[in-house]
Amino acid sequence: MNESQVSVPLWVRLRFGHAAVQYIADEVGVDLLHIKGAAVDPSLRPSESGSDIDVLVRPGHVDRFDRALRERGWTLYSTFTYGSPFGHAQTYLHDAWGYLDIHRFFPGIRIPPARAFDRLWSDRHTIEIATIGCPVPSVPAQALLLILNAARSRTPQHPDIGTAWRDAPDERRIEIEALVADLDAPVAFAAAVGGLEQFRRERDYRLWKVTSRGGSRSEEWWARVRAAPTLAAKLRVIARAPLVNVDHLAHRLGRRPTAGEIVVEFFRRPAQAIRETWRGRRSGVGANR
Repeated sequence: MNESQVSVPLWVRLRFGHAAVQYIADEVGVDLLHIKGAAVDPSLRPSESGSDIDVLVRPGHVDRFDRALRERGWTLYSTFTYGSPFGHAQTYLHDAWGYLDIHRFFPGIRIPPARAFDRLWSDRHTIEIATIGCPVPSVPAQALLLILNAARSRTPQHPDIGTAWRDAPDERRIEIEALVADLDAPVAFAAAVGGLEQFRRERDYRLWKVTSRGGSRSEEWWARVRAAPTLAAKLRVIARAPLVNVDHLAHRLGRRPTAGEIVVEFFRRPAQAIRETWRGRRSGVGANR
């Protein structure tokens, strides 16, 4: 007898994935907030969207959660170091539930991650996802996270900015602005909703400009150096800049790269940066003629 196969809709799989992740968190005593996708209030996003599960984890619980996930069938897909320019999220893959992004902080929020989590945790409420109680941020906080996330999409008319901010009632906008102040997130917020140029003197201005509007890899790296809050952090960014993103290379090849392929990629990256810089200067010269 042939085994029958049933195709499970993505939104169903993701909802069960949220529930599975929460079950693990409850089992090992990890505080986390479900964000995006099925966790978003219908007033902010009427239809569920997304292709993965996203959670914001209390920073002090990240290592414990990482161990628990690996012990329960989740495979590390990309690391904090190479996952994004901000180093904020780590991705896991499960055969049944798909991709999970765990966030140790949220890009654009400048107060220390532990304080930011406490602020969002203090206003949380619980919703049921696949019959499991899942903590989520307050609706104004959900709106702010959608706005800050949209700032990284390089889409000025992103629908989340419309529903979460431009079309929001005045009372909601006041609550969002209060959270922007509490979490010290004015630059990323302005990158999404407008007014970024008034923050030209802020250390993270260039990073949010290239993140929201685009730019070369070399521009992004210099922006990351400038945005780093301390000299030690700046030196760490500089030291990491020439290193090969092994996670990305593995995904591109569809397998773990060999030592030789890593060496080739190591020398390819500076050459690409030089070409991008040259093209940028040539286009600037052309524009000034």
